[in-house]
Amino acid sequence: MPIVIRRVGKPGQYLATATIAILLVACADTPIQQAHAQAPEEQTTAIPVPLAPAVAIDTAEVPQTFSQWRDEFRREALAAGVSQQLFERAFDGVVPDPGILRADSSQPEFTRPVWEYLDGALSATRITRARQLLAEHAQMLEAIEQRYGVDRHILVAIWGLESNFGSNMGNNYVVRALATLAHQGRRPGFAHAQLLAALDILERGDISPSGMLGSWAGAMGQTQFIPTTYNSHAVDFDGDDKRDIWNSSADALASAANYLRVSNWQSGQPWGSEVSLGADFDYALADTSIRKPVAEWAALGVRDAQGQALQLGDGNQSASLLLPAGYRGPAFLVLDNFRSILRYNNSTSYGLAIALLSERMQGRGEIVASWPTDDEPLSRTERLELQQRLQAVGFDPGGVDGIIGDNTRQALRNLQFALGLPADGYPSKPLLEKLRTFQ
Repeated sequence: MPIVIRRVGKPGQYLATATIAILLVACADTPIQQAHAQAPEEQTTAIPVPLAPAVAIDTAEVPQTFSQWRDEFRREALAAGVSQQLFERAFDGVVPDPGILRADSSQPEFTRPVWEYLDGALSATRITRARQLLAEHAQMLEAIEQRYGVDRHILVAIWGLESNFGSNMGNNYVVRALATLAHQGRRPGFAHAQLLAALDILERGDISPSGMLGSWAGAMGQTQFIPTTYNSHAVDFDGDDKRDIWNSSADALASAANYLRVSNWQSGQPWGSEVSLGADFDYALADTSIRKPVAEWAALGVRDAQGQALQLGDGNQSASLLLPAGYRGPAFLVLDNFRSILRYNNSTSYGLAIALLSERMQGRGEIVASWPTDDEPLSRTERLELQQRLQAVGFDPGGVDGIIGDNTRQALRNLQFALGLPADGYPSKPLLEKLRTFQ
């Protein structure tokens, strides 16, 4: 039975019609519990450009063999300027990698809560190592900071999370990985473009085929660039005429700085800060699509984490309110520099890890509010069910794919408004249980 709602009063307030009232009467024996938040899914490999849309593969067609695909791809690569000698060298012994296909098709059933992800990302060992490297590479980092205007602590944080400061860059031969994905992967068009870009890198001699190692998805080097991003934003900072993000920390960190610079990094500006909200705060405003000047957030009752007057920048910067664990967890006001970090890896958990790690290096960045550690995130199966049930009762989640995106969060808010719950737009087991009672 669909639930129909209409907007009343100030933005963010909705009134349910009699239909929802009937449903609530029918479910009166099931108390409405307070919503808990699900942490965003962790992304462990950065792909600092938007991914191409998934391409459906028609399995009814007779598949092209790898040899047939390689011959066709060779003709295209040579026409694009790749030398035949380089192509044969790069593809010498290359056959599809079943492990790459397994990684590409895997859909993790469970994800870690944001507080567990941050515990690992902000470990004492990582912070200690980051401080050591800040001191060890102070002159290099100063030069990068001067040229690109990106804070050195942010760069070292990216270095630490992407490759554990260069010690874990992935051991997959990138050409083989991308060839496997271009032939049989879920996004063959995307992998195809990355493979051509990888051959272009090899043609220029920045790295040898044997040295071009990375993740199963083709992300490479100490800062995990995919080939097209490498071609567009990697730089030679150490002056050896090679853009070597594998073996040169200077090139890797300067390349990350260059990418953040073109992603609208604001030199000298903060990323944001933890804040506190009033008891009657309208949680519908906690959405990264909503931007207001910091001064306007302050006028709405947003204060710093200790409950004092909000002081963040000059008050004029555009900011959004982030509740990574829903209304029961810590709140953060994030500025444009946080959005630049998300361009590197579009995960709010990752963005917070980078921002907070950069502060922990400086003796700051401790979170004041408590995480709702009694919360249990929804599994992928439960997220799919949540979307299906939202759709069934008239709240369009924008598709059933197990991904809690903007449309699903808005559908959840509308349902929460109708049920009289804090409308933070985050999924929870109690909310799913409530939906299960709507038959």
